[in-house]
Amino acid sequence: MPIMELSQGREGYQPPRSGVLLLYGLTAFLFVLFVLRFWYLQILHGEEYAQKANANRTRRESVYATRGIILDSRGKLLAENRPAYVLTLVRDDCPDIPATLAQVSRWTGSSPSALRNRFRQDALRVKSFQPQIVATDIPFEKISEIEQQIFQWPGLAVETRQRRWYPYGPLFAHILGYVADAGEKDLRADDKLALGDIVGKQGIELVLEKSLRGAKGLNSVEVDALGRRLNKRREEPPLAGENVTLSLDADLQKAASEALGEHAGAVVVMEPDTGKLRALVTHPSYDNNMFTATMSREEWARLTDDPRHPLQNRAIQSVYPPGSVWKLMMVGLFLEQKVDPRHGVVCRGGVHLGSHTFRCWKSGGHGFMNMLQSVVNSCDVYYYETAQRMGIDNIERFAKACGFGSPTGIDLPHERGGLVPGREWKRRRFGEPWQGGETLNVSIGQGYTLVTPVQMAVFVSALLNEGKILKPGLLENEEPVVRGMLPMPPAHRSFILEAMRAAVSGGTARRINRPDAVIGGKTGTAQVVRIGERRLSSGEMAYRHRDHAWMTSWGMKDGKTYTVVVMVEHGGGGSSTAGPVAVKVYDALFGPVAGRTVQETTRTGERREPEEHGD
Repeated sequence: MPIMELSQGREGYQPPRSGVLLLYGLTAFLFVLFVLRFWYLQILHGEEYAQKANANRTRRESVYATRGIILDSRGKLLAENRPAYVLTLVRDDCPDIPATLAQVSRWTGSSPSALRNRFRQDALRVKSFQPQIVATDIPFEKISEIEQQIFQWPGLAVETRQRRWYPYGPLFAHILGYVADAGEKDLRADDKLALGDIVGKQGIELVLEKSLRGAKGLNSVEVDALGRRLNKRREEPPLAGENVTLSLDADLQKAASEALGEHAGAVVVMEPDTGKLRALVTHPSYDNNMFTATMSREEWARLTDDPRHPLQNRAIQSVYPPGSVWKLMMVGLFLEQKVDPRHGVVCRGGVHLGSHTFRCWKSGGHGFMNMLQSVVNSCDVYYYETAQRMGIDNIERFAKACGFGSPTGIDLPHERGGLVPGREWKRRRFGEPWQGGETLNVSIGQGYTLVTPVQMAVFVSALLNEGKILKPGLLENEEPVVRGMLPMPPAHRSFILEAMRAAVSGGTARRINRPDAVIGGKTGTAQVVRIGERRLSSGEMAYRHRDHAWMTSWGMKDGKTYTVVVMVEHGGGGSSTAGPVAVKVYDALFGPVAGRTVQETTRTGERREPEEHGD
């Protein structure tokens, strides 16, 4: 009976209503939570997660554009592209990054710690699913060994990139510059650059970087779960960089370089009418191919510690006292100030100013010298005495109007403008007033006066081209750019050119004379240290104390005209050292002179060259 009652009681039992409501509420809560999560994933962040999912299956990779090549004016290759091999790593596909880097170190011989440090640094700028370069410049013979083992290392791949190659190496290094990996500064300055990109660092490669670089393309790559590539599709083709043709002539450049020999210095060959540079040589130089590969610390130290400074472009970055070539500009000033060319001074070997004697290079003096004779014989006393009447203010004004003291605008980085000193400059620089003796020094291109070889080439070219101060052109197809006009009428320019012609016919520049062409020139021997009571010969002086040698000239033959400027650093006499270099350059331009011997080109038995004196 009790059992039956219990059974009947359970059949009629009704659970509490609150329990049913709790169950319904829990079910509704889970449903709402599911809907909210679905909304969050599919609607709010749906596009983001779709992109991530697609990235796991399909990746977009940049396709590097071919960098534009650089040619000389005759079509010879100066800069080209060659294949180079690199190892890249996709971090998302690599299960063991430390072990993989250790293997890369064994393959390449790189320092494991240096490899890890560079990887960590570069990883901050590369997305985890994009290839990151871990090794560059892998030799071709090493590639086959790596290819046999690389399947064991997920995420690693061998890729072919372009490496810049300069066939002429040091001959054009200062003009072309070089390329290297984009650094932090480059990446910040240009949002189109990415880690691993190659950019111009110096020279034309830097100045014309954007046009040479071109534009990257884009590939869509399908991969499996292990990161292995299954299919590749081109989305955007790369746009190759523009090819560049320079005005320089490789054969002439080589001839001028060989003429300069082991001397430190520069040679500039310019077309006066167009401003185009046909040769721009600077010694010593360096091999710019070193910078396109991985350079060791020892190699870099050899370049930077070299006392002859091979990284310095002496044609545009080194400034020198012009010495007697400055007298050409001074003659223009004298004519402007209505000095009678027939008026002369008597040179007795020097002039006295206060307690100091300013000497002429010819200790016994030249005797009577008029304006033309002062150029032909490079008589210092004529300029001392005439410049005293002009004053430094007139010299400064006129020299700056002739283009000195300012960069020429050449398409190369880090050009210097030289120095035209004056009263205000000295007061700012030294806090001292200008002295009369300093005017005498400036009149013969000494003292504080500084110019570059390219500036001298531009000035002499302006004498020949109706007074146009042209930008030195490095691009063959560039139109002439006039930056100013010489403050000289045609008659004054003609007088200076005739004086230069006379200096070649029978004066200090006669070494460069040749019977088959019209040649004008002016020598210069720019003092580096102050002269003592006895003038030492170059052989008696330490190298760094020897004078700089100048030969500034122009030549005409068969309807062609060129300006040729030679500057030999610490070379001694302008005629004896710079002269033979100019002779060989004209031989390359106009052909050798029949019957002339090597001894005639390099003879040293001529009379003493001018030795300008500074205070």
